[in-house]
Amino acid sequence: MGAKGKIALGVVVSVVVIGAVSANAGDDGDSGSGGKGKDSAASAERGSGTKSDTKSGTKSGADTKKDAKAEKKVAFQGDGDFEVGTDVKPGTYRTTGNTDSLCYWERAKDASGEMDSILANDNVSGTSYVTIPAGDKLFKSSGCKDWEAVDTKATGTPAALVKGDGGMHRVGVDIAPGTYRSTGNTDDLCYWERTKDASHSLESILANNNVSGTAVVTVAAGDAYFKTTGCKDWKKTG
Repeated sequence: MGAKGKIALGVVVSVVVIGAVSANAGDDGDSGSGGKGKDSAASAERGSGTKSDTKSGTKSGADTKKDAKAEKKVAFQGDGDFEVGTDVKPGTYRTTGNTDSLCYWERAKDASGEMDSILANDNVSGTSYVTIPAGDKLFKSSGCKDWEAVDTKATGTPAALVKGDGGMHRVGVDIAPGTYRSTGNTDDLCYWERTKDASHSLESILANNNVSGTAVVTVAAGDAYFKTTGCKDWKKTG
């Protein structure tokens, strides 16, 4: 997050560059990092109501609504403390539609609430993916939109235009591999990151940078996610 206060597992740093990296944690195995309200950590549709026609197979509004909810795969709410294995199953989850970095999540190894219990955390604007391993004890979420279960084998229609403050994008599903360019960034507020998973650990980061002016990055087909915060929109150039 650069000057916005990128999380380094409980330590705020102003510059995030490999070799002097602050960490978000990431694993698509996956496995998560940022902070809201914690200074120490810092930083589907309404139907027409028509009755089902058993002969024609037409669905009622209620059936359509149920299908939309099922498709969304809501796993748990965006506020609360969730015990791993009891309240939430290990796996990969996604939250979308968050604004102004008001969404904060945290993976913890215990319920002590102490700094050293934090395994990974992040403040989110846009979308975040997090993989919660079976070894985690607690997952905390505050001010986030509901979390959806993610099928890591699912495919999609990758976009060639990426919102600069859109958060995390799955490579090959949300965005296409290739070279992207973002222009007009100021004061090192633009932060980007390529990761090999969604664990949000230091080890998951393949490359990252804080940028002023123009940023150019090549997202490889083998990357798992591309994260962007505080940047101008990215356009695919190659």
